[in-house]
Amino acid sequence: MSENNNTIVGSKIKSIRESKNISIEELAERTGLSVEQIHSIENDEHLPSLGPLIKIARTLGVRLGTFLDDNDNLGPVICRAEEHNSSISFSNDTADARKHMEYHSLARQKTGRHMEPFLIDIQPSEEKDFKLSAHEGEEFIFVMKGKVEISYGKENYLLKEGDSIFYDSIVKHHVHGAAGEAAQILAVIYIPF
Repeated sequence: MSENNNTIVGSKIKSIRESKNISIEELAERTGLSVEQIHSIENDEHLPSLGPLIKIARTLGVRLGTFLDDNDNLGPVICRAEEHNSSISFSNDTADARKHMEYHSLARQKTGRHMEPFLIDIQPSEEKDFKLSAHEGEEFIFVMKGKVEISYGKENYLLKEGDSIFYDSIVKHHVHGAAGEAAQILAVIYIPF
């Protein structure tokens, strides 16, 4: 998933919103996001973190996966190793945030899902002032390569290759490479619907 996947997400949100006759102003009011943020998302200027996307999905009455789905496969879905090359990049409230993380969806073809599995490549970053975010649900992270630091509430956890963490994502959190190093993680995000 390259940049055109952000286009897919933005256009899907706009299409669903319009099909439900919800104005951008109404969507902004119901989600607590600004009109500018909604415009930015729908116009594919940047994709927000999962928190705002979950708020939009709930307001529109769809699963988060609806924005990421490739098709409507009801059976099991296999994602081959060579299919990991496509990625999607989420950001926080600023367009340049989280560009150091590339998400490779492992279940785009599975419809009706409540879990979002991602293989995430974390690029080195010298950033120290991370913006923590929160959303409904749970997250499981398994470190495949490198070291990862997770800010969770007021605590920081250092995980190395082979370590994992499972947490409630309603608590503010941020995942990044430890000491500005590259890392790779498997993340499974559960979002109740």
